[in-house]
Amino acid sequence: MDSSLTSLSVPYVLLAIKTFFFYLCIKTDPGTVTKKKASSLIPIYPYDRRLFHPGVSCETCQLIKPARSKHCRVCNRCVQRFDHHCVWVNNCVGARNTRYFLLYLLSVCGMALAIGLLTANMLLHAVLRSGLLRASYVDERGQQQPAGPLFIVQHLFLTFPRIVFMLGFVVFVFFLLAGYTMFHCFLALVNQTSNEWFKSRGLACRRCRPAPQADGLCGPAPDRSERHCYSRGLLGNLREIFFPLNAGQKKGN
Repeated sequence: MDSSLTSLSVPYVLLAIKTFFFYLCIKTDPGTVTKKKASSLIPIYPYDRRLFHPGVSCETCQLIKPARSKHCRVCNRCVQRFDHHCVWVNNCVGARNTRYFLLYLLSVCGMALAIGLLTANMLLHAVLRSGLLRASYVDERGQQQPAGPLFIVQHLFLTFPRIVFMLGFVVFVFFLLAGYTMFHCFLALVNQTSNEWFKSRGLACRRCRPAPQADGLCGPAPDRSERHCYSRGLLGNLREIFFPLNAGQKKGN
């Protein structure tokens, strides 16, 4: 990557894109379940009778909880296809804003990567212009040694300490965010939320019990042996993320 005007503007463009999706994550309703909408949201997803059981009610919201929904204690509301409450955006991530959250994470990773590449490119040009690759030094035994990678890194730390520290911090943040982003991309590809992922690993709420009299509220239960029982295939899962199912629109239609 050269230090042209185009490459220098990439982080600023990604910053604008990131800010836009950040705003959408904050302002978009994640899919609040109300008493009026609860009955129309129930048919969207069938209860798997493993993590989500028919007839389970929310004591706070006083409504029958649709499958894949959960009450958020921070927002004090039930959220359709609840993923998690994100402190970054001060909002829940649910059916209506998961797409914006994924795009926000991807844009943040892209911005961190662009900043890291530009900083590394600047340091590389500094090394090339200073002639360090052809330089040599005299060691403690009085012998002349060629400047190796360790010597060059030490020279950069002494010459550009703040820039080298910033590069190391950006690289650390990038890999941290990249791992988190890859996790959420995986969940999107298999049509699973982080709430369901944690519950499927043995953290299911023990208070949730099936109510036989309410079985008519849901369609046929998915195969309980399937971990990704709500998966509709790769394209179907992505379509569901970016074009959320509406009330009255049943999963699989």
